[in-house]
Amino acid sequence: MRFRIFFLFALSCISVDIVAQNSLRAQVAALAESISGDVGIAIRLIERGDTLSYHGTHPFPMQSVYKFPLALQLMNDMDNGKLTLEQKVNISKDEYYQTHSPLMKEYPEGDVSLTVTDLLKFMIEWSDNIACDILFRQAGGPKRVDLFLHGQGIRDMAMRNTEREMHANDQLQYQNWSTPLAMLQLLTRFYHSDMLSEKSRAILWNMMVNTKTGPKRIRGLLPTGTVVANRTGTGNITKERRVSAVNDIGIMELPNGEHLAMVVYVTNSREEIPAVEEVIAKIAKAAFDQYGTRK
Repeated sequence: MRFRIFFLFALSCISVDIVAQNSLRAQVAALAESISGDVGIAIRLIERGDTLSYHGTHPFPMQSVYKFPLALQLMNDMDNGKLTLEQKVNISKDEYYQTHSPLMKEYPEGDVSLTVTDLLKFMIEWSDNIACDILFRQAGGPKRVDLFLHGQGIRDMAMRNTEREMHANDQLQYQNWSTPLAMLQLLTRFYHSDMLSEKSRAILWNMMVNTKTGPKRIRGLLPTGTVVANRTGTGNITKERRVSAVNDIGIMELPNGEHLAMVVYVTNSREEIPAVEEVIAKIAKAAFDQYGTRK
């Protein structure tokens, strides 16, 4: 079922070109409506607070996007002395299962000891599901991450299940959800270092800049050299032959020195993944073009 179109456009500066504002609004709507499925979008020019949302208050399955809030919890634990980046974690072969995991390919026999830094890089840069589950264990489980987020004022987001649990029952992915506006709030808080020390923020930022997954999503049509710190999420093909999730969230650096936070969720689409990725890339490029030359 398609959602009824809804927009929120908050303007922090009355000098914004209203014609350009309406043009971006129309582009976002047209792009969202150009594909099947449900689309949720939230965009914010961080320094000025200008915010656009399309279905921004509807819940969407996060899939591997939820590795970003998990990483925030872990970095917060480090800031509070509960964990260190150099801490070694033992990994047994019993923790392996059939899933996306460069870690498992690199260490097929298991029985290896890796640092928390190693595991974070596997999880954030490569979207490794085995590393994610191991780091959930270090963080105290999804429920503790959920409580951390709510304690930080992020309400419309839920963390309930590990990757392994979702693989065993694909309906559980819908229990790990957020609204586009809630994730936009989390990205903004992350950028301002409200939740982490400057050192921890910089470490996580650099890992997200080095993300290897989803190069044709937010990054896809941006000028070469544009710095983007992002985290993707991709679901499975449902029995109805729909893709449960094609997601990307991130913060891009604009040519004028400002920063644009963006959340794009697509669920239940009948399109092939490359077609959905192209739409995400076009949304990102439209916003980049709108805000990148402002002074």
